[in-house]
Amino acid sequence: MNNTRLWKDKIAGKVMAVLTIASLFLVVAMGIGLYLKSVPILEKESVWTLLSSSEWKPMSGRFGFFPFLMGTLSVTLLAVAFALPISLFMAIYLTEYSRNVVRRFIYPLLDILAGLPSVIYGVWGTLLIVPWVSGVVAPALGRSSSGYTVLAGAVVLGVMILPLLVSLFIELFANVGNEYREASLSLGATRWQTTIHVILRKTFPGIIAAIVLAVSRTLGETIAVLMVCGNLAIVPNSILDAFYPIPALIANAYGEMMSMPLYESALMFAAFILFFVVLVFNLFSRLVLRKFKQ
Repeated sequence: MNNTRLWKDKIAGKVMAVLTIASLFLVVAMGIGLYLKSVPILEKESVWTLLSSSEWKPMSGRFGFFPFLMGTLSVTLLAVAFALPISLFMAIYLTEYSRNVVRRFIYPLLDILAGLPSVIYGVWGTLLIVPWVSGVVAPALGRSSSGYTVLAGAVVLGVMILPLLVSLFIELFANVGNEYREASLSLGATRWQTTIHVILRKTFPGIIAAIVLAVSRTLGETIAVLMVCGNLAIVPNSILDAFYPIPALIANAYGEMMSMPLYESALMFAAFILFFVVLVFNLFSRLVLRKFKQ
């Protein structure tokens, strides 16, 4: 009987090891596949020229990805900057201050927000956020705008990642043992001081990991941003400028590329850029987390 259990345990361990290695190979295979599809455009132009050029004229064979790269990074950073403090304070309130009745009401709402399709957020952004930007924010800043801007995209993306961040932060804070809270309070610290100097410090590596996950989620979002970005291949100089992120470019132009092999290769290179940025960002965050843990 014991031998059978040991045999089953070894089989289960080997199966899980094979699945883990297969998932790693899947990531490598995706990267290699995107690179091979990008070879034709890389043989025509250097990587530096493609990334630094702002001229996007596919019919003339000119593919400059700098506006798309800057648009993607701008809306991602602004969305995270918008969602991070709100989600952090919400999680602190729900775990450290709120009553159980409040939690029972808020948690299902967060689950509903997290489960909504991205197209719903896009429609909401088109109907509410875009008119608000064009009719309220832009005039207040002395500007005229169509509303399809970096700001609109950041608000939509920020609301999309809000339930994800709140859920992750709540899980982190809830896993901190009560003995830490009790020890801090017994030394005369207030609840807020305990939260700042004990809870946040204890969970800081987890907070960084949650932010990394949110950024990765934001970088790859397509439909919601596509509906509010303006789709102009320009480098945004302010939050009231239109932009064109890489996922929206791929989604919009994918049907056109079939008759132009070089255009297809350019779009595959755009996908490779996005893949590479997410990969490097995650690797860098892992190094930062390891440094903090040490």
